[in-house]
Formats: sequence, C-alpha cells, structure tokens
Amino acid sequence: MTELSASTIKRLLIANRGEIAVRVARTAHELGLSTVGIYAEPDVGAVHVDAVDSAVSVPTYLDAEAVIAAAKQTGCDAVHPGYGFLAENADFARSVIDAGLIWVGPTPEQIALLGDKVAAKTAAIEAGVPTTDIIEVAPGSIPDDVPMPALVKAAAGGGGRGMRVVRSADDLAAAVEAAAREAEAAFGDPSVFIEPYIERGRHVEVQIIGDRHGAVIHLGERECSIQRRNQKVIEESPSAGIDDATRAALLDGAIALATHVGYENAGTVEFLVGEPDHPGGPSAITFLEVNTRLQVEHPVTEAVTGLDLVALQLLVASGEPIPIGQDDVQIDGHAIEVRVVAEDPAADWLPSTGAISTFDLDRPGVRVDAGFTAGSTVSSEYDSLLAKVISHEPTRVQAAGVLARALRPSMISGVRTNIDSLVAILEDDDFLAAATPTAYLAEHPDLLAPSLTDDEQLPLLLAAVFAAESAARRAAPVLGFSPSGWRNLRTQGQRVEWLDAAGDTHQVEYELEPANGPAGPTEVAAVRIGPWPEPTDDGTLSADERRIACVRLLRRSAGEQVLEIDGRRTVVTTSIDGEPGSGSCSVDTSSAAGSASWQQPPRFVDHEATAGGGGPICPLPGTVIAVHVEAGQTVDEGQLLMVVEAMKMEHSIKAASASVVTDVHFAVGDRVDAGDLLVSLQDAEGDEASDD
Repeated sequence: MTELSASTIKRLLIANRGEIAVRVARTAHELGLSTVGIYAEPDVGAVHVDAVDSAVSVPTYLDAEAVIAAAKQTGCDAVHPGYGFLAENADFARSVIDAGLIWVGPTPEQIALLGDKVAAKTAAIEAGVPTTDIIEVAPGSIPDDVPMPALVKAAAGGGGRGMRVVRSADDLAAAVEAAAREAEAAFGDPSVFIEPYIERGRHVEVQIIGDRHGAVIHLGERECSIQRRNQKVIEESPSAGIDDATRAALLDGAIALATHVGYENAGTVEFLVGEPDHPGGPSAITFLEVNTRLQVEHPVTEAVTGLDLVALQLLVASGEPIPIGQDDVQIDGHAIEVRVVAEDPAADWLPSTGAISTFDLDRPGVRVDAGFTAGSTVSSEYDSLLAKVISHEPTRVQAAGVLARALRPSMISGVRTNIDSLVAILEDDDFLAAATPTAYLAEHPDLLAPSLTDDEQLPLLLAAVFAAESAARRAAPVLGFSPSGWRNLRTQGQRVEWLDAAGDTHQVEYELEPANGPAGPTEVAAVRIGPWPEPTDDGTLSADERRIACVRLLRRSAGEQVLEIDGRRTVVTTSIDGEPGSGSCSVDTSSAAGSASWQQPPRFVDHEATAGGGGPICPLPGTVIAVHVEAGQTVDEGQLLMVVEAMKMEHSIKAASASVVTDVHFAVGDRVDAGDLLVSLQDAEGDEASDD
C-alpha cells in the first residue's frame, strides 16, 4: 500500500474511546504516526488512554471545542473521529477543517446530506438506487393510513437509536414520540420518519471508499441481520443469504450513490433485502441509509480483503488517490465478527455495569479488538460494547466453529456478558444454514439463555466449590494446614450451597483427603451432589438420591482448577470475588464446554430489611428522562411509569399489576442507581405492590 506522505499527517488525534480508539492507534503506529487521545473523567484509567502516546482530558467526548483545542495544543495534523460521538457531526468536521486540521472522513457537506436519512433517500432515488417511499412525521402529526408493519426511524444519527418497529396502528403515536425523544437525546435532532418494515428481511451493507480525485470503489458486502434492539450482534462477510443477482444490485447501487455525491473516504451503504415472492424470484431491496464513517464491523471486511481500512482512510484524507482499483479487490474466505457486550440477553439484554476482575478473550486463531481489560470499569455513561472477536477461515462453517471454540472458555468477570449466547448462536443449525433474517433472535429465544448439560455443568460447579475451599483455607489463620471441614471426630462431610445465575440452589457435600500419585502429593474427594436428606414428619431421613462422584484435584491455583471427575479430566478457569463464607462470595468459572457463575447464598437474612415498600426498582445506574405518573394516580398492569436512560439506551419502567401510585421518588433529569425504588405502589386492597 502507498505510504503516507511525510508532509501530511505526522501526529493524529483520535477523538474517541474504547476499542475503536485502540484500533485506530494501532494502525497509526504501524504507519509511523504519533497519536494523541482524549478522555473524559470516567475514563482516566481506560485502556485507550494507554494505547496512545499521550492523552488530553476533556469535559466530555461531545465537547467539540475541547477536542479541537486538544488537537491544536498537542501539535496534531489530523483528527480521526472513530464512530459514535462526533463522527457523523457535519459541524464538527467543518470546525476541524476550519482549524487547519485534516479531517479523516467524508466532507462536511456529504455528512450533512447523507446523515439526514430523508435527504439520503432523495439522493438514492436520484442515483437510481433501489428504495421505498417514506413518510415524514412528528409527535402529534401522524397520518391515519400508515400501512403496517412500519418502521419509525430518526432522520439523524445511527446505531439503532431512535428506531421503533410498529405492527399496530394503535402503537404508532407512542412509537413516534419515543423515537423522537431518543433521537433528540442522542443526536440533538428529534426529526423522525416512517418507512415500510420488511418482515424477516436481511440487513446487508456495502463498504465503500472514495478519494478526492473522483475514484470510488466497494470492498464487498457484509450481512448484519442478527440484531437486538435494532443494534447488531453478529456481522459477517460475505453475506451467505443472498444470490449473485442481489449481490450485484447492492454493490452497483452503493457505487451509484457514492458516485452521485462524489463520496470521499470510508462509508457504508445499508440495505434491507426481503425474501423473494417465490423460489428463484427477485428479492425486494430497500435502501436504508449511509453511515458516513468507519463501521464497528469493519474488521470482517479487512479480513476477507486483506486491506487495512484505517490506513486507507488516512491515505485518502491526506489527499492521496486510492492505491487500488475495483478489479484489485478480491474476497478471500469468510469472516465472522461477534460483539461482546456488557448485557444479559436472558434479562431482555439488560446492560450490566461494574468493575471487571477478569478479562480473558485472547485465543489462537481469532482477532480481538478490545477497549477493556482486567481492572477496567464498565460505566453506565457509555455504550455497552466491551470487545469484538473476529474469525477468518476458508468457509463460513469453519469460521463459526473456530469462533465458537475461542469464545467457549473465555471469561469476563464482574459484569454480565452475552458470550454464552454468542456461542449458542454460532453452533445453532439455523445459523450454520444461513437462515438468519432480522427476526432471527426473536424466533430463537432459547439461544438467549443457553444451558449446559449436567455433565458439562458439574466440573464448573465443583471448580467453584474447591476454588472457594482453597481460598478459605489459605486465609485461615490457624487451621490452614488442614483439609476443609476437618474435625476431631468423624461426622459428615463439608456441606455447601451455591446459587447459579438463574437463582437455583446446588447442594454439595464433600470429604477431602490427601493422596499420593505418580506426579506427587495431591488430594481426592468423595463428593455428593444434590439435595441432602432432610428429616421427614416421623423423624426419619428422606431417601439419599444424590449423585456420587470421585474427584481428584490434580492442580489447584487461584485462577485454575484441574479436576478429574470419575476418571474424566477437566481444566476450569476460576475467578473469585469476595471472601468465601461471607455470604457475598461469587466465583466465575469457564472450561472448554462453556462458562457459569456461582454465588454463595448469605447465611443470615435480615427479614426486616427485605420487608420494605413495593414498586419497581432501577435495573442499573442511569438518568430519568421521562415520568408518566404522579402520586394518587391509579395505573393498570403494564402501564408505563418512568423511562430511564442508561448506556445510551432507554429502559421503560412499567407497573407489574393494577396499583395506586403512592409516591414518585425521582424527577426528570435525576440520576438513579441500581436498586433505587423509583415509584411506590399499593394494590387496590392497600398492600404494597411488588414489581421485583
């Protein structure tokens, strides 16, 4: 690839955070450029701050004046915006250029034109790109004859924000209001519009890049149909769900639009592809939007083309021509990317915040782009994306297999993640058959809370038991030398209880004894798994139906337990949080079969403390952006009470049953913490109503 001219970019300011800031810095350093980062106060110790040569504190990542001042003060020549924040802000791009800096992105005029989805639709129609008509609307101004299903979308921004799928006309007004509010908060523009929604469509997008000399090429297509809340979860290239005719139409349409507007730098033209009306028939194609920036999923395009998109961005931003032609772009093999996010798929993708104690994703055969590590804190201030893991293999099935194998033993402790769900998707028959429309996750709810078999789960449970036992023994001031549960008189074994992530109780009884093996001293344990016998009404014990296992503890450390269970050896990674036996100890475990989290239940419960008033509690830290009720109001089951924004997403708080509002504890603009009681409710009989 042509080298950057020494007279253009020497020092680059990266106006972003997280994994994209780390990724841009990596390429910049490979090109011999020095880098400057920025950080807001919650990120003072973040990974991206250490990935750059120096970093400057800014009030927020959206403070355009502070970002440009940081670039000028540190002698930067150019600004790379990454994605999100100011990346698609035409005013910011213009201010960067006016400050005498190089803007690594499309021109401000192109950002303004294509960033407005209504204007972009018009441009697409003029360029002959396949698309559908739209209806411009606003809260309180909605036509009565909108065909269903419909998609309400923000005119500005991206990332799935300000977007609502509506299947009933009765829900349209509320969807428009919510989308406009979310768009205003995210992009500063409440404009929304409506377009037809294609059920079971495929989200397929084309990577383009242009230079200021008039050249525009595409780098193939990506499919990003597997989404939650209209945000992508898994992306791949090429698309395995379209035929050659559809592919050609998408690629030609993207080039036509880019040529029509004289596009410069990297961008993505997005389409929704419907199912053919009949086998072998043409697919319906609808132009969605243009993202005038680098995409989160760009690594899959890099994998199959062998090109560095950030290097190409810097090259054309410096005024150089694209160093390759369309015929030079070759697609090699298949690449799949998964987004590892701090969310719980089983709890409707509820975001998770907290300190990360273990961050272990690196495995042979995959690329990991991460913005976090052990010791990082996941804040409610920013997006929930932790890392991207990418595989590239000769075939799609191989790529899925390698990626699943890499993810299965991975471990991130301290926050909930979607890793188990990602593995389940990658191994699902429909996924492997490329039967992946945008409705895929809705049609496969079992993949959101995958479960291990008893034989897969048992080593993880026992690893948690013996990791906690070992930690307690090491911490014992006097009897650390003795086996756990040691007594002067022989009675029963040591009994412990652990809760899994679903709250189910697992009872284990074990007796540890020292032993000698060919490799030296070790320990063996007779273990009984299951509910232990309890006294019946006549004083006798119930039948003992527990599973009995012979366990050898082959190797033990704070972070790893190597167990042999009935002759079968398993290596389990463990991460302990809290003091064993304190009632606040948890252990995260992972093996080649999967992962599981375990919690020791408290020994004593303060019943008075749990008998407080009822009502919905806040699921995570955030900000109240709407309050829909007041004290004394009667509400129905499912009625919206409050809206809390956290991690750039809205969370609707609803009544679990018909109730009377006795108190509203927070107002619009108030900060709330996880566990805060938001609204106090009473049922019709005067009892506290519980929404937990």
